[in-house]
Amino acid sequence: MLSAQFIRENLDRVKSDIAARGADAPIDAILTLDEQRRTLIGEVEGLRAERNTASKAIGATKDAEERTQRIEAARALGDRLDGLEQQLRETEASLQDALYEVPNILDPTAPHGADESENVVVDTVGVFREFDFEPQPHWEVGEALDGIDFARGVKMSGTRFFVLRGATARLHRALTQWMIDWHVAAGFEEHYLPYMLTEESFLASGHLPKFRENLYQDTEEDYLFIPTAEAPFANLYRDEILDPGVLPLRFVSHTPCFRREKMSAGRETRGLKRVHQFEKVEMFSFCEPEQSGAELDLLVSRARSIPEELGIPYRVLELCSGDLDFKASKGFDIDMWAPGQEEWMEVSSVSNTFDFQARRARVRYRPEAGARPRFPHMLNGSGLAPGRALIAVIENYQQEDGSVAVPDVLQPYMGGITRIEPEASA
Repeated sequence: MLSAQFIRENLDRVKSDIAARGADAPIDAILTLDEQRRTLIGEVEGLRAERNTASKAIGATKDAEERTQRIEAARALGDRLDGLEQQLRETEASLQDALYEVPNILDPTAPHGADESENVVVDTVGVFREFDFEPQPHWEVGEALDGIDFARGVKMSGTRFFVLRGATARLHRALTQWMIDWHVAAGFEEHYLPYMLTEESFLASGHLPKFRENLYQDTEEDYLFIPTAEAPFANLYRDEILDPGVLPLRFVSHTPCFRREKMSAGRETRGLKRVHQFEKVEMFSFCEPEQSGAELDLLVSRARSIPEELGIPYRVLELCSGDLDFKASKGFDIDMWAPGQEEWMEVSSVSNTFDFQARRARVRYRPEAGARPRFPHMLNGSGLAPGRALIAVIENYQQEDGSVAVPDVLQPYMGGITRIEPEASA
């Protein structure tokens, strides 16, 4: 969240960054509400001082009639104060609601662009496999293996649901477990997190009010289902002050994720790429502001190490202003190559939110004992999405006979299975 003071003092930058995103925000309303709030604060503080003076005068008055007059005047003063305090509370609430709608500022180094077509490819790594046959998309390979069942997923839950079975389901679990172990070995602390959060938590993480239409909600309770572990991680230390010397904190968690995917015609309606329920291994970091540039580099390196270890070509894109998440100041995507679909497929998005989420969640830290608390920077990144990685493995490791070879790094998690064949998935 940007403070009203920051917006007031950096108005040109804020407006320029909003325009670069192709977004809008109620900046003029915020400035008006902020001015009203500051005026009301002055009036309230003045009346409080006047009331205190009046109360002291009442205590010092000996004459009964004069004392009665002073009491009546003090009561009228109190009524005026009550009205102003109510007006101040309403103004502050309106200002807070308006501030929730303002996206983060941009890192000055973030490239400007209208949409994802203007993202910048900063690196492409790996050699495309030369097939002796026509590679098939994962939905055809998976159904032939009897490992992906779209029909029964649709029967149970509707479009964009699926069932994994047998060795294919195990391959998905192997990817998940290996990714967690891979990040834990690098010093990330594993967490098991809630899959449902309150509306207050989603406001703190920045997923509300902007992304409400993409969230699933319990109709009877104040719970929304998480779209990523970023949301609970951002709330882990809400309303807390972290001790000196604990930063950086680096965490990892595997969670299911729930998102409403807008239906559209075209290739993305096929397969596992765009679904309502999926899983992610998420990295999250709390660090001091001076560390966040290096921390972003670390998370990007962790995300890109996954396709490297799997031996699958990938590319790194720096996101332009028009494609950056509402909360992000700077971000990168990792895309893996899917030869069956002949396209690059996003498997990770890594973002630095600066102190945007920390301010919303009121998370602070002390740089040293007795020091004034500061807001840390928060960063997040997929490390990776196992379902998307499963697509890439199936399409890159498919064989001419219809089987799928298991990458070497995953074989220890597959119970001796080195190749998925129809009989292994039955």
